[in-house]
Amino acid sequence: MLSTQALLGAIGVGEKSATVIGATFQWFLRDLTGMLGGILFTFYQGSNLDSNAKMWRLVADLMNDLGMLMDLLSPLFPSAFVFVVCLGSISRSFTGVASGATRAALTQHFALQSNAADISAKEGSQETVATMVGMALGMLLARITMGHPLAIWFSFLSLTMFHMYANYMAVRCLALNSLNPERCSILLQHFMRTGQVLSPEQVSKMEHILPVWASSWSLKKTELIHVRVSLGVRVSSLNHLELRDLLHFAGSHYKKAKYLLMERKGNICIVMHKDSTATDVLQSFLHANAMANLIDKHRILHSESQTWMDKHYEEFIQKLKVSGWKTERLLSPTIVWKANWICGSSDEKID
Repeated sequence: MLSTQALLGAIGVGEKSATVIGATFQWFLRDLTGMLGGILFTFYQGSNLDSNAKMWRLVADLMNDLGMLMDLLSPLFPSAFVFVVCLGSISRSFTGVASGATRAALTQHFALQSNAADISAKEGSQETVATMVGMALGMLLARITMGHPLAIWFSFLSLTMFHMYANYMAVRCLALNSLNPERCSILLQHFMRTGQVLSPEQVSKMEHILPVWASSWSLKKTELIHVRVSLGVRVSSLNHLELRDLLHFAGSHYKKAKYLLMERKGNICIVMHKDSTATDVLQSFLHANAMANLIDKHRILHSESQTWMDKHYEEFIQKLKVSGWKTERLLSPTIVWKANWICGSSDEKID
């Protein structure tokens, strides 16, 4: 309500000099940039929302608060009013896309009896009630602080900080039992060290819910092996020598697999077969993480990682199921590039 009040005042509501067409055009630009921002955000980040639902849920709230901040700032910069308002609209468009997508993912988590529609309806009703109460309190606060800029800014910043803290704690308490790249890495590293599998509650306390660049200070405590794994590498991006090695691996270490692994500049590249399934994707990612864990130990990567997979993969999957993890698939960005390869005594090729 505070940001809406500031925005309407900046547009000219209540002033005789303001024109209807001028205010309409400004509102048009605001909505247009928001729509374009939502489309671009979906194009670049749509495939990441499912695999990082907790992080994007928090980012959505942050972007919403940032959008309201832009609206509140807009009256202070009359010459750049349209630009500031458009920035706020773009920020809120990110919120709309991210919150809607992550809500669907989180609803599936809470639908323990396959009643996602019921959960979604009840969540929507609770959100409506909370919004109504918030609007009423917001109107009261806007009335009290009217004409007092210091009180407006103090109220806005205080409520925003409380809002972000509450959302951070809520997301931190959420223990998802689906497997995404980071959770796979945490589980596999712990299993390779101890032979035990962590529970979803234990992993939720260890995983990062902020973007990696925003939590780089904590990366020293836990090395994230999964960031060194590239899933769904494009074959045409490899040079001739790398293609020759990859074809050799296809005929030796990965005869029965629907994926190929290759070490490249300290990272593990995964090439998926065109007929690979969700189970193959999960297996390839775990295999690549096991290989990445051996890089710094100067081991024979392919043979030792394959030996580990042969001995421990099925045991690891069974222990994951017993601990309550969903092992049907890996929540990862969409794999766009896949390949097909033929290995034989006289005819070998990959494309």
